[in-house]
Amino acid sequence: MSATLGWALAVIGIALGYAVYGWPGVAMAVSVVVFWLLLQFSRAMRVMRIAGQAPVGRVPSAVMLHAKLKRGQRLMDVILLTKSLGEKLSDEPETWVWRDEGGARVTVVLHDGRVIDWKLQRPAEDDAPTPSA
Repeated sequence: MSATLGWALAVIGIALGYAVYGWPGVAMAVSVVVFWLLLQFSRAMRVMRIAGQAPVGRVPSAVMLHAKLKRGQRLMDVILLTKSLGEKLSDEPETWVWRDEGGARVTVVLHDGRVIDWKLQRPAEDDAPTPSA
C-alpha cells in the first residue's frame, strides 16, 4: 500500500468516526491509526534486529534468494528473506548486492523502495573457490 493511500484512509477513518460518533469516534479512529503505526514500527525493528546479527551482504544461498525475489517487493521484505542487510552499490538507481560463500551474488535494483529488477551472477569456473577437505 502506498503512503498516500494509507494516510488518505486514516483521514477518512477519522472523518467517518466524527460523523458517526462525534469526538469519541475521532479518539477511536486516532487510536487505531496509532496502533497501526506502532505495528509497522515494531515489524521494522524486528527485521533490523534479525538483520543486524548477520554479516552485511551475506546470504546462505544466492540462488535461493534469486528464486524467491519478486517484482514489487519492498526492501524490508528482501531483508526479511536474506536475514542480512545488503551492501549498497549505488544510489541512482538504488542498487543492493548479497553474496554467498560460493562467490555467487544477487544484485537487486529498487525504485521507490520496491524491487524492479534483479540479477544472479555466478563466479567463473576458474574463479570459484575450491572446497577445503
